[in-house]
Amino acid sequence: MHALLVEDDDRMARALGTALALRGHTVRRVGRALEALRLVHEAEFVLLDLGLPDLDGLELLRRLRTVCDAPLIVVTARCEERDIVQGLRAGADDYVVKPFRMAELMARIDSVRRRTAAAPAEHGGGRPVVRTGDVEVDLAGRTVRVAGAEVRLTRREFDVLAVLAARPDEVHSREEILDRVWGDAFLAASRSLDVHVAGLRAKTGRAGLVRTVRGFGYQLGRPAPPPGAPDGLR
Repeated sequence: MHALLVEDDDRMARALGTALALRGHTVRRVGRALEALRLVHEAEFVLLDLGLPDLDGLELLRRLRTVCDAPLIVVTARCEERDIVQGLRAGADDYVVKPFRMAELMARIDSVRRRTAAAPAEHGGGRPVVRTGDVEVDLAGRTVRVAGAEVRLTRREFDVLAVLAARPDEVHSREEILDRVWGDAFLAASRSLDVHVAGLRAKTGRAGLVRTVRGFGYQLGRPAPPPGAPDGLR
């Protein structure tokens, strides 16, 4: 599998490149944001450092997500909660803080690749389109429309919504969602789930789209249009 490694530190790049090559991956390493944007279309997954010399890494992540849907893991020294939340909201599939254990990073890469490869098949079967209120979730096409307008979600945000929409009458535990979307029911950074639920509510403008069942998990809700919406949307 072809990896794009976006890392400006030569020592770290050598270590990561060697570890990936030993696992059978081909690696293209770049040290600048403009190079990453030019080459990302060739990548099957991306490792992205945020501390780049020519552009802030979070801004690069946002730009990459407009042109590439490949699995992407942020690997960075930025460890503040605000940075982690921003990275996940911007479209990262996972966020790993330096220093890290190489074996753990390789396992996270494998997990992200499995989950992103399986997502279309898992979420597309049986119920291709789910409607709730004025929200339409196309599980097969991986698109969401609100009042007829398409809403752009990150891969993880859609995966969380798809788990709920595939069985909309059921309440899904946090552990089930973490296991199906992240591959780890006991994910240490389970705050990721809360971040993605908040992202779904904010981007769709429908706070009731995801219903919180306190102490247990989440369920697909029936959101009401906001006050002042045209009568046809109410």
